[in-house]
Amino acid sequence: MRRVTIHKCSGNSLHLWHKVRNPVRVCLNFLLIYASRYSPSLALKRLFLRAAGARVAGGAAFGLGATVDIFFPELIEVGKDAIIGYNSVLLGHEFLQGEYRTGKVEVGARAMIGANCTLLPGVRVGEDASVAAMSLVNCDIPAGQKWGGVPARKLRG
Repeated sequence: MRRVTIHKCSGNSLHLWHKVRNPVRVCLNFLLIYASRYSPSLALKRLFLRAAGARVAGGAAFGLGATVDIFFPELIEVGKDAIIGYNSVLLGHEFLQGEYRTGKVEVGARAMIGANCTLLPGVRVGEDASVAAMSLVNCDIPAGQKWGGVPARKLRG
């Protein structure tokens, strides 16, 4: 089970985004995170993401188009020398009908997230783990293991 906090509300929770997060902060996060998405410099990407509130360790590398949660970047933690692949998304929230959920996303040291992956709120990817391209991570991935698919499952070998 993912580690998420459920926040009850009525109707479509996305309509309440401006009450959940300060709109000025969301706009600043948007600018910082989208600047990081297209920066060719890995150091600049880390700087922008840290300024938005994400915890990004030294040596972490984000591929072109990789995105962290714009509403809750402080819920994203990426370990030393981890790789986040091209166009991948790390989400700290989910807006749903009747509720929204928040949860910390942790990517361990030297973990590798392939291109076009989505990590949902409340998941941990352990140290030295690998996630295959185009995977949906909706549960924890233990250290050193290789996972892939939709939803992600342990791969052989």
